Amino acid sequence: MDALDSFRLETRAWLEANCPPEMRTPVRGDEDICWGGRNWTFQSEAQKLWMERMASRGWTVPRWPKAYGGGGLSHEEAKVLKEEMARIRARSPLESFGIWMLGPALLAFGSEEQKLEHLPRIARGEIRWCQGYSEPNAGSDLASLQTRAEDAGDHFLVTGSKIWTSYADRADMIFCLVRTDVAAPKHLGISFILFDMTWPGVSTKPIQLISGKSPFCETFFDGVKVPKANLVGTLNRGWDIAKYLLTHEREMIGGGGGGLLGGRSPGQIAAGELGLDATGRLDHAMLRVDAARAEVDALAFAATMARYKDEAASGNKGVGDRSAVLKYYGTELNKRRYELMMRAAGTSALEWEGARSNDGERPRAWLRTKANSIEGGTSEVMLDIIAKRLLQLPSA
Repeated sequence: MDALDSFRLETRAWLEANCPPEMRTPVRGDEDICWGGRNWTFQSEAQKLWMERMASRGWTVPRWPKAYGGGGLSHEEAKVLKEEMARIRARSPLESFGIWMLGPALLAFGSEEQKLEHLPRIARGEIRWCQGYSEPNAGSDLASLQTRAEDAGDHFLVTGSKIWTSYADRADMIFCLVRTDVAAPKHLGISFILFDMTWPGVSTKPIQLISGKSPFCETFFDGVKVPKANLVGTLNRGWDIAKYLLTHEREMIGGGGGGLLGGRSPGQIAAGELGLDATGRLDHAMLRVDAARAEVDALAFAATMARYKDEAASGNKGVGDRSAVLKYYGTELNKRRYELMMRAAGTSALEWEGARSNDGERPRAWLRTKANSIEGGTSEVMLDIIAKRLLQLPSA
């Protein structure tokens, strides 16, 4: 038995002994996700226990170095852990923009002091982060951002606003792009800073979407005093960090297109709505074809994502521009899957309120998917990146 087989057996035994039964059921919605943070209230003792046990082993961030709260696992060991968690249908113990986006950026660009200050707290679920990128007039053209950070000696004074700031009203801290040189070309006068959402001058206002719900906020900065020690990387070179972080964000958003929906495939969900014919197949020929195609495409997408990650791990360069492929295909696939769910339920899928529909859970989720192809870079921008940087096609 080789070392990886031994690791698998040990991991399997530990998960069986330590993952509570309640944490082996499909996530029903946002309320079942553990986001962590100073003000986080655990939904159950099982949720709390599961996060704490995984964090104690560094398995909330299995590939981060142990010195920063991670598990120190190799790429192959992390894959085994993911497979063994899937085998028992274990939920993720902790979800976090700190894990998905800020953590990788700090590991690549942060000072040792910044890594030691922030990464262990992310791994333990103690701090919840939000992302200050988009502005009212700087969305797809993010480098046009105008939020200013003026030099005030030993600190910056930050003034401006951000929009579409996910969970800003619940976050403890923000990683934020600011303009520190107004005279430089737009990509070269941007810096990347960190600050607390409770500091004077920070305020938020929720944005309601067509679904009737939203994680998004407008975020305002009115002379926020930020110590210069909170600058990550080099002054005026924040665009380098922004691009690196965006590859992780796009990979994260695109990943929503794979896997199951509440523990079931689109075909299984449709079968539950429409029933099976005499041969045991979904009793709707056209929907059956579309559901099969979506499931095959999801498998192909998952295989592609796994291949990209394996190649990135072997070369230590990250997924890079290929994150545009994952983001584009994953989000478009996710929209297709929810369209299938709506078609399968017919007019019942339009129910907006009431216990039967869990307050319109399905149509609200379907409407939410429309934002998938906008956030993190529109599908059109992703196709442009694929054409220019991956296929190296000439400009029009």
